[in-house]
Amino acid sequence: MFKTSILVLLSFLNLANSKNWIRSGYVYAGNEFPVSGIDSRLFTHLVCAFAYINSSNSEIYIEPSDETYMSTFTEIVTSKNPSAKTLLSIWAGKPHSSMFFDMTNSSMFFDMINSYSTFFGMINQSSHRTSFIRSAMIAARRHGFMGLDLSYVFPSTSANKANMRSFFDEWREAINSEPRKYDTPRLILTMGAMYSPVMDSIIYPVNDIKRNFDWVHVRSFDYHVPSKDRFTGAHAALYDPSSNLNTDYGINEWIRRGLPANKLLIGLPYHGYAWTLVNSNDYAIGAPAKGKALTADGSVRYSYIKWYLNNYGVKPVFNSTYVVNYCKIGSFWIGFDDVEAIKTKVSYAKEKGLLGYNVFQIPNDDADWILSTTG
Repeated sequence: MFKTSILVLLSFLNLANSKNWIRSGYVYAGNEFPVSGIDSRLFTHLVCAFAYINSSNSEIYIEPSDETYMSTFTEIVTSKNPSAKTLLSIWAGKPHSSMFFDMTNSSMFFDMINSYSTFFGMINQSSHRTSFIRSAMIAARRHGFMGLDLSYVFPSTSANKANMRSFFDEWREAINSEPRKYDTPRLILTMGAMYSPVMDSIIYPVNDIKRNFDWVHVRSFDYHVPSKDRFTGAHAALYDPSSNLNTDYGINEWIRRGLPANKLLIGLPYHGYAWTLVNSNDYAIGAPAKGKALTADGSVRYSYIKWYLNNYGVKPVFNSTYVVNYCKIGSFWIGFDDVEAIKTKVSYAKEKGLLGYNVFQIPNDDADWILSTTG
């Protein structure tokens, strides 16, 4: 009788966890991939990027070329999956600098870390914060989104963190009060952040994030990229015995500094990187490399990687130390997450008690949605 009760309780807990498990992913409006082509049944939440901040009045705006894409996004997504939730992502960086999102272009991404005058200029003034918050919520409602996402903010000074505290509190209060005024469901509020709350000059205000955001999309990838590193690297290493540049370290730091595990979504990249080897006979992780290969910045969509593997008859290697797949094609080395890596990371996230995972980005999967069905 006791054993039966325990089994029933465990089954109930597993069912509860599966219901709360979030399978989220980004979709870039500038991508030519149609929303109708995404199997939204594989996800609980889809994040449409990007809206931008007008530097003259701090209000949110959507590019005219993205209007149709965004205004029909929720309708198309929910036609296949009525229970799916959609979020509008707001780019907190320099206007029109999000071209990296079309692929990854991480070298551009890291160059932009210090280009956030528009965002931090906005949060420095109360009236500008009010304009941002009001216009963001109006944009979400007008286009049918069920939540808002802030991507990506890099607080690097004490003044930045102090102003962010006021901004986050005011945004949360506005979101909480809206349903009482207009009898509408409460908007979801999320943030995209780097893999660790502390890195170089960046220090996130963890307690303020904990208090005001529903969860954080952790950018747990692009640790090593061929535009910067002259050696092959596991760009989304779950573990790294010789470095803190790994997902396990970052997740543990977020939790250690006060953000609950159930407010974290691990990032799953649907892209890899290609390096040109110095010596084609030396192709282990960490092998000397000349730099990028195959594309302008070395980033390669998973669907393209699969094409290369099939076309050249190459079987990738799975490295369980770093949790990464890699392959060598001639003098090129490609590191990426295949099915084995995705499975391991999803299991890790569940064991750590995380809220779920977030894909960067969904259309990079192959035609059979092999990675998305794995998660």
